[in-house]
Amino acid sequence: MVEALRDYHAIYSPLFQRREQREWAEKYLHGLLLEMPRKSIEPMVLALDGAQPNAVRAMQLSLSAGAWDDQAILKRHWQEVDRELGEADGVLTVDGSDLPKQGHESVGVKRQYCGAVGKRANCQAGVYVGYASRKGYTLLDRRLYLPQEWVEDATYAARHRRCGVPADLGFKTKPTVGWEMIEAVRQAGTLRARWVTCDEAFGRDTRLLDRIDGLGLWYFAEVPHDTQLWRQRPATGVPSWSGQGRQPTRSRVLAREAAPEAVAQLAASLPADQWKRHTIKEGSKGPLVARFAALRVIAGREGLPGPEVWLVLRRNMLTGELQPYLSNAPADTLLTTLVRLSGMRWPIETCFEDGKQYLGLGDYEVRSWRGWHHQMTLGILAHFFLVRACHRLQKPPQA
Repeated sequence: MVEALRDYHAIYSPLFQRREQREWAEKYLHGLLLEMPRKSIEPMVLALDGAQPNAVRAMQLSLSAGAWDDQAILKRHWQEVDRELGEADGVLTVDGSDLPKQGHESVGVKRQYCGAVGKRANCQAGVYVGYASRKGYTLLDRRLYLPQEWVEDATYAARHRRCGVPADLGFKTKPTVGWEMIEAVRQAGTLRARWVTCDEAFGRDTRLLDRIDGLGLWYFAEVPHDTQLWRQRPATGVPSWSGQGRQPTRSRVLAREAAPEAVAQLAASLPADQWKRHTIKEGSKGPLVARFAALRVIAGREGLPGPEVWLVLRRNMLTGELQPYLSNAPADTLLTTLVRLSGMRWPIETCFEDGKQYLGLGDYEVRSWRGWHHQMTLGILAHFFLVRACHRLQKPPQA
């Protein structure tokens, strides 16, 4: 493994500014790939070099304060992902992953909803973009979400400075953070992709969906059950002035038009023959099967009719649980394609699980803004090293 890792690291080593940065990055990658219960810096250095306090300090400094360019490394990573896994209909997934944290000194830590424990807790919240194709899946990018108080509340100013958060960084919602990463991947032009998937935390943000559409990508987004839709495009117009008050200037849905329906209400009204049984994917415990219905609807935008999109309804065969999705895919898209996309969010969840269980993605002890992003960059590279190795072992020999 050591020789393979050295060859892999050589792809990225020219992007580190100094020799020490290159060497410590390679050693940190090696440490993340070791079989050991906890992958924080001290036990990794102990396993690789023995008891060397100076080495522990040097690795900590390289990770938390080293001035190497994460984005340049990640852009190179996207090229490698395309080489190994890229397909024209590849899928980008934007999702969040949170990590409980004790204390209040680490960057971005605050009591907030923590997906790892399913309730409000003291944690750091990250936003990630992953990639999946028929060849495999991996992570592409990561950014730490800063709660609004961390950016705008004066009581956080000292922590803001201590953690090295850029002074000009304004507050951004998680969908905005996710959008910036998707846009960066798209603008780099090195990784083939056709789709973007997300859960309802991102799918409820119509601005994000419209931005994805503007990039020429097709989204397949889970949305809340109370999302309002029209079955037919309603007529709109500026209401006539009654002669009293301010004269109307904004278009509205005309009074004679049907009101929009909530997704859950619309799903309940569909006849049984519109629901078809489909296999989403073959799993380790057998095929994953659900009932699906799909129809063209008009999405809402600030109370007005917006784009015509697919409403895809997925119902659990056993529990009856409903999962609704919206997609801007073309009207002639096959239902089998939409069914497949409904199962394409699981790869990024698997990346999170594997990263935390096997690659120390939750074992870091850095507190700074730069340190968090450095650590996550190297974690992404470690994950792809394993994906790449497995993929190459499965390839048939060249003729």
